[in-house]
Amino acid sequence: MSFTDLFDSGEHKRNIGHFASIANMAAIDGELNAEEEKMLRRFARKLDIDEGEYEEILKNPTKYPINPPNSADRRLERMHDLFEMIFADHEIDDHERFLIEKYAIGLGYSAELAQKLIKRSVEIYSGGLDMEDYRYLLNKK
Repeated sequence: MSFTDLFDSGEHKRNIGHFASIANMAAIDGELNAEEEKMLRRFARKLDIDEGEYEEILKNPTKYPINPPNSADRRLERMHDLFEMIFADHEIDDHERFLIEKYAIGLGYSAELAQKLIKRSVEIYSGGLDMEDYRYLLNKK
């Protein structure tokens, strides 16, 4: 086995763990709706999850461990992915908030930083931007 095979295998395991976390969030409120199913399929493609892995993960997403990436940018990207799934129905409930906080801590954020990140992300995803943030995002290249 080459060194690159080892890296690819580790990256794929992280992707499987991340996809399982996304699937777990999608399944929180019961049956998957059409929008959640569409997003799960998109994330599966993005994370290189094949059909067999997809079906296996959806059977029991909680059995896959969180395997955090080393990069802060990748951790933030993973949080963004979860918020996209959570807000597929345009709201976040207490159980989803609890799980995403656990996930953030599992990714390596401190409890305090996780709470700040989640609070700010909820404001952003629910449209609660103030004028300064709105201006910043419009002018950002």
